Amino acid sequence: MLTEQQSTRATPSFDVVPGEGGREAIKLEKAEVVYGRGKRTTQALAPTQLRVEKGEFVALVGPSGCGKSTILKLVSNLLAPSSGHVHVGGREVGAKRVGVGMAFQNPTMLPWLSVRDNVMLPLKIVPPFRSRFRKARKGEFRDRADALLEKVGLKGFGDKQPWQLSGGMLQRASLCRALIHEPELLLLDEPFGALDQFTREELWGILQNLWLESKPTVLLVTHDLREAAFLGTRICVMSPRPGKIIDDQPVPMARPRTISMTYDQDFVRLTQQLRELITHSRPDVA
Repeated sequence: MLTEQQSTRATPSFDVVPGEGGREAIKLEKAEVVYGRGKRTTQALAPTQLRVEKGEFVALVGPSGCGKSTILKLVSNLLAPSSGHVHVGGREVGAKRVGVGMAFQNPTMLPWLSVRDNVMLPLKIVPPFRSRFRKARKGEFRDRADALLEKVGLKGFGDKQPWQLSGGMLQRASLCRALIHEPELLLLDEPFGALDQFTREELWGILQNLWLESKPTVLLVTHDLREAAFLGTRICVMSPRPGKIIDDQPVPMARPRTISMTYDQDFVRLTQQLRELITHSRPDVA
């Protein structure tokens, strides 16, 4: 069972007025998702409250099937809530154009395009870039893509085909594609889950640097508690299905963070606390 202190944190107040200047980037107000009808309904997400300010890096952790990816779908307008409300950029989701970048566990690339052309795809699709893409000098967007590729350690790989890159290299290119159009909101669904530990940790540092440069608002779904603590400014813990946020706490470690910091006592204590919260939220735990 949760301790009294944990139970207090598990019911954070969401009545605080957002900061001045329209700082609110994401708000879920009793957002619920139910699949199916009648007796065959499945409640994927219980009425959930979440507030994220601009520039925050929020990690969502919890057991499989708890609704982490469902929240990403709500925020990206790929899924409508069964009840409640979802606001992005201060308006009901979909009512206001907000630049969104997305990266997933599988960094799907179009095999007939070069790595650079795959990275530039959002510029052909997303306003206001798409109206300029054909008119602009090709070099302008090539330079933008090559600069990003260099930042993630892929200098000189822009002309390669996706099949010529390793899994870790493809995920680096996927991050570039998610950021090429300078999104206000970055949604990451287990982007490093299929990679080996050393590659994953290297990419944590790269993603941290990219976020520190431009400070997009980030929602990260992960099962890796070290990853959540290394990258996040806040960590939200979700309960088993029907999922809801049962704990929401800041990550107090200074930046830039290093892998060596993950072995510090305070870091280990935080990840252990998160693990205990998830373990005790399971219905089969007394």
